[in-house]
Amino acid sequence: MSLLPIKIDPLTSAAFAPFGAVIEAPSDPGRVYFDETLINRRPSAQPSVSLVKRDPSAVPLDAIIMERHPFSSQTFVALNAVSWLVLVAPHAASGGPDMAHARAFLPSPSQGITFGADVWHHPLTVFDRPGRFAIFMWRDGTTGDEEFFKLDHPVRIQVT
Repeated sequence: MSLLPIKIDPLTSAAFAPFGAVIEAPSDPGRVYFDETLINRRPSAQPSVSLVKRDPSAVPLDAIIMERHPFSSQTFVALNAVSWLVLVAPHAASGGPDMAHARAFLPSPSQGITFGADVWHHPLTVFDRPGRFAIFMWRDGTTGDEEFFKLDHPVRIQVT
């Protein structure tokens, strides 16, 4: 089994733009809207808000699966300060994710993300302590809600 190593970069709007949008809490009092980052490509799909708790994963992490939501964006906002992984990949010409061009990011405590519709990403993963997140997307209860892809070769994520 060969491993394709990948380094983790800080999360910036410019670096993440091909995959979605960074959402960041305002530094001054007030409210910031991120409506333009939300995508629903199915009129029958309904808004879905969920809360999830994830226990920490061991590092280094060997990613073996990716997922996508072909018709919906998916937003993640951490509800507690936790170190978490954002691993994304473009589409491969042969189908599935192109892990040779994957990118990994480590959001700051004030950042969340919105994956664009049809963006390959790793399932939610936290590193240092249990993490709680709010997740927003659209669902209609069909197989079009999400797709999982088992990688031919693991991708090693080293957190430093």
